[in-house]
Amino acid sequence: MTAAPSTVASSSPPAPRWVGGDDARPLGTSRIGWLWAAVWLVYLAVPVRTAWRARSTAAGVIAVVALLLFAVLFATYFAWMRARRIRSNELPVLAVWPVLAGMVLLLALAAPGAGEDVMAGAIYVGVTAAMTLPGRQVVAVVAVLTAATVVLPRVVPGWNSLDSFIPELLLATFAAYGVGLVIKRNIELAQARAQLVELAVTQERERLARDVHDILGHSLTVITVKTELAGRLLETVPDGPAVARVRAELSDAERLAREALADVRATVSGMRQLSLPVELAAARQALDAAGIAAELPSAVDDVPPGYRELFAFALREGVTNVVRHSGGSRCVVALTRDSLEVRDDGRGPEGAVSGAGLNGMRERAAAVGARVETGRAAEGGFLLRVARA
Repeated sequence: MTAAPSTVASSSPPAPRWVGGDDARPLGTSRIGWLWAAVWLVYLAVPVRTAWRARSTAAGVIAVVALLLFAVLFATYFAWMRARRIRSNELPVLAVWPVLAGMVLLLALAAPGAGEDVMAGAIYVGVTAAMTLPGRQVVAVVAVLTAATVVLPRVVPGWNSLDSFIPELLLATFAAYGVGLVIKRNIELAQARAQLVELAVTQERERLARDVHDILGHSLTVITVKTELAGRLLETVPDGPAVARVRAELSDAERLAREALADVRATVSGMRQLSLPVELAAARQALDAAGIAAELPSAVDDVPPGYRELFAFALREGVTNVVRHSGGSRCVVALTRDSLEVRDDGRGPEGAVSGAGLNGMRERAAAVGARVETGRAAEGGFLLRVARA
């Protein structure tokens, strides 16, 4: 039997290259990601060849079909995994196990027609688990695969020993686990850099807003007051054509100054809009400073632009409540495309929850078609949830 070499693990994705815009995503993920996995599927040629030789039997036909489906499943899942990990650096563990179960089932269907060569697929199962599951679960999967490699040849008639295949299986699986950790750290670094860039831009925008407000706003306020005063002083002057003209000009000047001051305030207010990535960074700092363990999302790419400011306000309000009032030791922020949750393991609410911050948040949520929910979290503390209506 010719087994797949341990270089299966080298099919890891490169560090993401970010592009601009709200809908930006790393290049080279979902479109060609399946090619990275498909390249290494060449090592399934051995069991496919064995099954093809037995194509005159039903077991051989089933084996060929099962192995082809196995290859499609592995390549498709790997492409999805790469795109999901590079975009958000998070993978739902519950989505991995059905894929592993499907791969094992297909190998079991192929076993009667491919014989012991079908165990080459165990490396793909191990690599899939190693690059997507937590450490303890990876160890469990590898232990089961190793046990199957040792036991099956001894209980299935006609199978030869596969003991020499075990080192290859272990090497490939744990190499893939290491590569997965490197990928995760690289993505976290790229996301941290993106957050730092956005934080710097936001800080510069706020500095400019303060300067505009302090300098131009102050000057326009003085002009408005002085033109208003000049108009009052003209009331003591006898009426005449020239005085009437001066009054009209001063009235226009006062009106223009007030309109300009309103425009400046509106511009400054727009420049001071909250940023969700910046609020995530600020939340992490606030929770760390308070000695509260934080579990925060690593990216906000999936959140539509129209909801990011609302979620930023909700995140600030929720984390402020955790730091000031919860008395908890752990805070969890769950972010999806449609909702944001902030919950803790502190004292929790007693009765109805209200306040100026929550009332303001409800008004903001209603303005964009969302709703605000409060209550007791599963951890025993306070739960704040903002979601699309």
